[in-house]
This record gives sequence, structure tokens and C-alpha cells, in this order.
Amino acid sequence: MANIEFTREQKCILVSQIKKYFDKELAQDIGDFDAEFLLDFFTEKVGGYYYNQGLNDARVLLDNKLDTLTESFYELEKDTGFD
Repeated sequence: MANIEFTREQKCILVSQIKKYFDKELAQDIGDFDAEFLLDFFTEKVGGYYYNQGLNDARVLLDNKLDTLTESFYELEKDTGFD
């Protein structure tokens, strides 16, 4: 599986959110480097699980939509009187 990568802008936003979390929830001030290191760690170690769950969620959604579409095709069938 390919590595999960963020744009520089996305990474800056995520680092900022990590820093805010540490400050608010843990009363700890961490720097940009530490927050980025933590982001990289979780992206590498946990990111695949989130990615796979996203794929699974999309698969379930698509399966449900395809079921609905298939039902729609059956509703379009004409009665031929030869059942």
C-alpha cells in the first residue's frame, strides 16, 4: 500500500491541531517539530487502519447504492404475461 501523504498545507493544519490538543487537553506545550513527528508516527502506524476503514465504508455505501440500482432495473421490467 502506498504511504499516506499530506500536502504541506494539510500538514500545517494537522500540526496546529495537534499542538492545540496538547495545550487544551494535556496542558502541555509542544513545538512544531514534536507535533509533526507525532503526526508522522500516527500516519505511519495508524493511518492504514483509517484508510482501510474508509475503503470499507465506501464499499458498503457502493454496495447499497448498487442494490438500489439493481432493484430499479427490476421495477422497469414489463410484464410479459408468460410467468
